[in-house]
Amino acid sequence: MTGQRRRAPAGSVAAQELIEELAQSLHRSVAVTDPAISGIRWSRHFDDADPARLHSVLQGRVDRDVARHVLDQDVTRWPRPGFLQGRDDLGLLPRYCVPLRERGHFLGLLTVITPDGALTPEATETIARATPAVAGQLYADHVLADAEETGRRQLLLSLLGASPAAREDARHRLLEDALLPDAPHAVVSVVEVAHSRSSAGQVTTALCAALEELRPTRWADRAFAVTAHRAVLLQLADRPLDQDALREQSRSVRQALSARLGPSAVPVIGIGGHHNGLAGAHASHEQALVAVRAARRMPALRGTGSWEELGELSVLLQLPDHALNETLIPRPLRALLDSGGGHRLAQTLRCFLDHAGSTSRTAEALRIHRTSLHYRLRRIQEITGLDLDSGADRITLHLGLRIRELLGPGGESGESGDVPGGASGDVHDGARPERRIPPQRTHVPHGRAQAA
Repeated sequence: MTGQRRRAPAGSVAAQELIEELAQSLHRSVAVTDPAISGIRWSRHFDDADPARLHSVLQGRVDRDVARHVLDQDVTRWPRPGFLQGRDDLGLLPRYCVPLRERGHFLGLLTVITPDGALTPEATETIARATPAVAGQLYADHVLADAEETGRRQLLLSLLGASPAAREDARHRLLEDALLPDAPHAVVSVVEVAHSRSSAGQVTTALCAALEELRPTRWADRAFAVTAHRAVLLQLADRPLDQDALREQSRSVRQALSARLGPSAVPVIGIGGHHNGLAGAHASHEQALVAVRAARRMPALRGTGSWEELGELSVLLQLPDHALNETLIPRPLRALLDSGGGHRLAQTLRCFLDHAGSTSRTAEALRIHRTSLHYRLRRIQEITGLDLDSGADRITLHLGLRIRELLGPGGESGESGDVPGGASGDVHDGARPERRIPPQRTHVPHGRAQAA
C-alpha cells in the first residue's frame, strides 16, 4: 500500500503566485482558505504572524476552534469584504476577509492580518484589484478538480450500489486506475447530520472537512463521498480494523462536525461489519445504514451504532419505518406497561431476561432482596399471563422490550438525509424503496487514513 499524501492546500501553483504578489504589494501576510475554512495556502510572513497563523502553517490546516470562530461570524455569506474580530484565547489577530466567489460558487476566503483592525484605502484598493484574479484561478482549479472527481464519485457509488455488475466494473476500474488498492479487510461507516440549523451547503462542507481531518496511518486507505446531510467512508486495511479504534474515529468525526456546525447539529454514525476488500464493501455499507438507524433511534448508543454490536436489533432495524411501530409490541407486554408500577416491573423484566433468568444475578444487579425480586416476577406473570420458565414466552417479552427500546423518546421520526448508492444515485438500505439523490462530492486520495 502507498504512503500518506497530505491534503492539498487551497489553490494551484498559479494561485500561490497571485497570493505572494498581493502579499508583497501590501507588505502584509496573506492567506487563502478553502470553503470549509480548513485547508489553507499562505504567503511568506511579514513580521505580523500570530499564533493562529503559525499553527496553520505547521499543521497544514486551520485550527478547528479558529474555523468555528470564523464560521460563527457568517463570513461565508458576507456580500462584501469586512473585518473579522480577533480572539486572544485563540491567538488570533483581527483580519480583513474577502469572500471569494465566481459564477455563484463560494471558493474560500482571502484574509489579510490587520493587528490594528484597519487598512488604508490604498491597501483595500490593492486587495480589490487582486481579488478577481485569485477567485478566477481558484474557480479554474475547482472546475478541474470537479471534473477529475466526477468519475471517482461514480466509481465509489457503483462499488457500494445494488447492481452486482456495476460493483464489479467499479472494482476493476478503481484498481486499474490506481485510485484505491484492494485489501483483505473493508469497513464502511455512514455519517449523518440531522436537525442542523446550517444550510445544506454548510453541512456538506463540514462533512468534507471532518473526514479530511482524520489522522493518517500507514496501514489503512480510505475513500469517502458526501451528500447534503450524509457521508460514507470506506476504509481498507491489511488487518482487521479494531472496533474501539473505529469508535474513537467516530467520536473524532462527531466532535469535528459539532465544532463546525454548532450545538443544533446532531451527528450520528453507523459502522458496518468487516468484509473482504473492495468486493465486499457494499455489504459493509448496507450494514452501516442499519447501524446509523440504530444510532438515530437509541440515545444509549451516544451517537454511534456498530453492526457487530447490534445483535437481534440488526434484524428489527431492517423493517421499514411504517412497520417499525408500537403495534409490534406484544399485547402481554403492553398490558404490563399499562399496569400500576409497570415501568418498574418492565425494568425488572428486562434485567431478568438480560441475565438469562438468573435470579441471583438479577437481584444483585437491581440491588434488591431475592424475596422482592420473586414478588415482582410473580406480578409480571400474573399481569402478562405468560410463563417466565417458558423459552418461547421469554423470547416474546424480550423481543418486545427491544422493540420498545427502538421506539423510545430518542427514536427517529423518519429517515433523514440522502444515501450514497449506485452510479445512478440509487440505493437500498433494507428499510425503504430506492430514491434518487443529488450529485455528490467524493474524495478518493491515494494516501492513508487512520482507522481510528
